[in-house]
Amino acid sequence: MLVLYRASSWRQLFQCDFPPDASTLPPLLAPLRDALLELGREPTLAEAHRWQSTLVEALTRLDLPAWRISQLISDHNDWLYRRAIMLSLDEMQGLGWGKPPVEFCVLTLGSAGRHDSLMAPDQDNAMIIADYPDSRHTEIDGYFQSLGERFTDRLDAAGIPLCQGHVMARYPMWRKRLGEWQHQLTLWTAERRVKRVQQANILLDFHPVLGDARLAEALSSHVTELMPRAGLFLDEMGALLDEYPPALDRFGRLQGGGEDAPHDTAFNLKHQALLPLVSAIRLLALRHGVCAMETRARLTALVIKDALSIHQARSIEATLGRLQAYLLDEQRRSLKALRRIDGWVDLARLDEGERLMLRHDLRQIRALIRQAKANA
Repeated sequence: MLVLYRASSWRQLFQCDFPPDASTLPPLLAPLRDALLELGREPTLAEAHRWQSTLVEALTRLDLPAWRISQLISDHNDWLYRRAIMLSLDEMQGLGWGKPPVEFCVLTLGSAGRHDSLMAPDQDNAMIIADYPDSRHTEIDGYFQSLGERFTDRLDAAGIPLCQGHVMARYPMWRKRLGEWQHQLTLWTAERRVKRVQQANILLDFHPVLGDARLAEALSSHVTELMPRAGLFLDEMGALLDEYPPALDRFGRLQGGGEDAPHDTAFNLKHQALLPLVSAIRLLALRHGVCAMETRARLTALVIKDALSIHQARSIEATLGRLQAYLLDEQRRSLKALRRIDGWVDLARLDEGERLMLRHDLRQIRALIRQAKANA
């Protein structure tokens, strides 16, 4: 059997013993060694976050593909989250709050949960708290509200801004007991309501970043069991794919400009390519009971379930990699020019071959959206 997705030793870089001793790295990894030496052994949270652009340049010099760099950016953000949460827990214990009264698990959501973040994301997170009696709600939820406020404030101060949509564990909407999360998803998926599908789209790509991972596993199992039977809900999820169509005109040609575009040859690669692609794959994964969260892992699972052919999955995977490469290159260019990082890419900057390939990729995304909607 052909393998579409496999684990990589690169994913060990940001485990608990980060930063590693740079002197132990072989000469072959000199760019990474030099970057780690620049970071130092005990960086502050803000220093570690600012270092991310140095990391990206080092990984680029090592010829890692953009999709792998995206995974490692996400892993580095996971480390920043863990560090912020641990510092907050230590602070609370020093102030007399004590240890957490019950088990909990902090989740990253969206692109962070899928591990396909690029540079300059804001915060999207949630918290699962182990079930406890209602009589203890004020005591227990008060503890975790304080924890959520403290770690999100720390991340904001370090350079990962607060979510403008308030999708963070500091708010009750995104901080619940396991049973409450399960009940809420059951309610959300019982009917076809736009707002509920939009909220679920944020939640349904999650990753346990710190705490008791069994809580996240229980929620994932509930999602996997629930979703294939939620036909009306999935229909609405498919309809929402029309809100972010690929950047093609009605003749299938590349189309720049549009609302909020900085100029006529700009198109928003995040909203008009990457987001439709990962959303269509998510919809297919939910329809077929796939529990994986990372997009590439979902593609593998969909092949195993005969929802996609190996050829189709490999082609989609290649499209995802090219789109991430375009956007990462544009983000690096913006950083060097001291411009704000966003999702816009200048079509005029692409050569003839790149424009032809991009048109091919967007047409493939459009076909995948149709397939996902039909299957839903």
